[in-house]
Amino acid sequence: MGVSVRVIPCLDVTDGRVVKGVNFENLQDAGDPVELAERYSAEGADELMFLDISASIEGRETTRDVVTRCAQNLAIPLSVGGGVRSVDDVDKLLRVGADKVGINTGALARPGVIDEIVRSFGTQVLVLSLDARRDERMPSGFGVTTHGGRKDAGVDAVAWAREAARRGVGEILLNSMDADGTTDGFDIEMLRAVRRRVTVPLIASGGAGTVEHFVEAVRAGADAVLAASVFHYGKLRVGDVKEGLRAAGINVR
Repeated sequence: MGVSVRVIPCLDVTDGRVVKGVNFENLQDAGDPVELAERYSAEGADELMFLDISASIEGRETTRDVVTRCAQNLAIPLSVGGGVRSVDDVDKLLRVGADKVGINTGALARPGVIDEIVRSFGTQVLVLSLDARRDERMPSGFGVTTHGGRKDAGVDAVAWAREAARRGVGEILLNSMDADGTTDGFDIEMLRAVRRRVTVPLIASGGAGTVEHFVEAVRAGADAVLAASVFHYGKLRVGDVKEGLRAAGINVR
């Protein structure tokens, strides 16, 4: 039997509130991060992802006080990202309760920071947060974006995933910016393209709307499935997703 698939709710946070939009635009308030964190933990989530989506845009560190309040009430692992640029940033987040730390814009600006973080804390701590769009200019057909999807990095997404894995990231959070918030399904083609080139655990993100979407993502190679709006607005519960995965013959925690 293979490794159990994880179901991970995501809290996109700005100004101390959870927000959600479509393709990272027209953001709407979705609730208090601490209350949602507690709810998802009680519902049986395997992990929680906390992303400070405006930290890189505003050139600041992740809002650590909200992370601290979330971590104090969680019995499940907490991954935190947003504005991470250095070993010191990772150290600060681990000290306030993060179990893993995600990096995106900071790693693209200086890829060597991945090596530094891995040397200091190990591969299990570091998650590459990869926001990608379809881009026919790129060899793989997918390009990387930064700053909450607002900037084109001019980098091939599959090649970047390979490089980050080679440098030692423990897993990759692959978010489709085209599908994000649409509830039309994960970008299966993108998942398969990255899965073919990396062996590290892959978290599928962006587009979940039905239980079947989660099943499709796992069958395309995802080791974990992440969603936000379908959980925040009550369309699905964590238990619904786990039951659907089990019914499809997929091993879940």
